[in-house]
Amino acid sequence: MARAVNEYGAEVVKDNPDRFGHFASIPLPDVDAAVAEAVYALDVLGADGVVLMSNAHGKYLGDADFEPLWAELDRRSANVFVHPAQPPMTLLPGTPAPLADYVFDTTRTALNMVLNGVMDRYRNVRVILSHGGGFLPYAAYRFSGLTSTVVDRERKADDILRDLKRFYFDTALSASPSALPALLAFAEPGHVLYGSDWPFAPQEAGSCYNHFLETYPDFTPGQAAAVDRGNAEVLFPRLAR
Repeated sequence: MARAVNEYGAEVVKDNPDRFGHFASIPLPDVDAAVAEAVYALDVLGADGVVLMSNAHGKYLGDADFEPLWAELDRRSANVFVHPAQPPMTLLPGTPAPLADYVFDTTRTALNMVLNGVMDRYRNVRVILSHGGGFLPYAAYRFSGLTSTVVDRERKADDILRDLKRFYFDTALSASPSALPALLAFAEPGHVLYGSDWPFAPQEAGSCYNHFLETYPDFTPGQAAAVDRGNAEVLFPRLAR
C-alpha cells in the first residue's frame, strides 16, 4: 500500500512539479520494509521527505528498533514530517483523539526521540512536528530541567534543550493567541512553518487559525513572510520561486 501511494504521489508531482511536493508513506513498524521504502522513495521517486506517525502500534520514534531507518534518513539529509496517531491507551469518554490525544502523542514521541538520543545522533535530518509540536514548546524547560535533576544527572539541561530546539514546527491548528507566542518564543529562527491540516480539519477550523496567524500583532519584521513561505523554501528549495 505504501509503495502504491508513493508512486501515485510521485506521478502527481511529475505532472505538476511547480505546484506539488510529496512526503513518502513509510510502513512502520516493519523496519526492513520501512528502510526499503524510504530509500526507494527518496532515491528513485525523488520524494521531498517522508512522513512518520508519532507511534507505530504503540512503539515510539525513539525506539532502538528504528535506528536503521533513522540512519538511512540521516545519510540522505531527509525532511521528516511527524504526524500524531492515537496513543496506545483508552480514549477519554466523549473526547475524540484529535482533540487531546494527538497533541499529547506528538509531544510524547518528540521527547522520546530526544531522551533516546535520536536528535543528537542524526543531525542531518530535519524533523517537522505538526500542530505546533503539541505542547513541547510550552513544556520544554520542564523536560530539560527535570531530566537533568531527576531522571539522569549525567545529562545537562542545556543539551536536552538544544536537541528539543532542533525540531521544526508547523502552525496547523496551533496559531492561537496563547499558543503562537509560546511557539515563536521557543522555536529556533526559521523553524516555524505554515500548516493548515487541510483536508482533515474542516474549512471553518482552518479559516479560524489562519485568521489568528494573519492578525498576530507581534511578528518581527519579515517573520510573517518567513512563516508563511520563506522558512519552507529553505527546507524544500525545489519549490522555491
